[in-house]
Amino acid sequence: MYVKFLARHLLYGRHKYVTLRQIAMIDRIDQDLNLYRAALGLRAERQKLLASNIANADTPNYKARDIDFKSALAGALSGKGEDGQLNMARTQSAHLASATDTLWGAQARYRAEYQGSADGNTVNLDIERAAFAENSMRSDAVITFVKGRFDDLKLALQRE
Repeated sequence: MYVKFLARHLLYGRHKYVTLRQIAMIDRIDQDLNLYRAALGLRAERQKLLASNIANADTPNYKARDIDFKSALAGALSGKGEDGQLNMARTQSAHLASATDTLWGAQARYRAEYQGSADGNTVNLDIERAAFAENSMRSDAVITFVKGRFDDLKLALQRE
């Protein structure tokens, strides 16, 4: 959305008339970047959950949580609700919005218990640290893809 606004503003500022082809190109760029925007948002949400799991490794009765990234990304790209966010049906104005849904309707689910502890905590630090590192690495990869995409666009827009 921001990319579309910025690109249209730049085009209107330079030229008196903007062609439909230029607007279609801007819309296409915005659609292409939507995947990266959704992936980064979900990666950030997952990073928060994993950090919370690691921080609560010694908390009695704490249950480790995570999101299913693949289904959450599919939900985000299918356009569930505004900005991909899944909204509960509110049949009356007195109904409150759900506080349990996370970004794009990706609900935080409890992680399967591998080896329970005596105090009821289900956090396995080895698994959480590995998931945290993997998620961080995949976030960096998405950022690299976005940078490459903008470098390609910049190269295409340069005049010889």
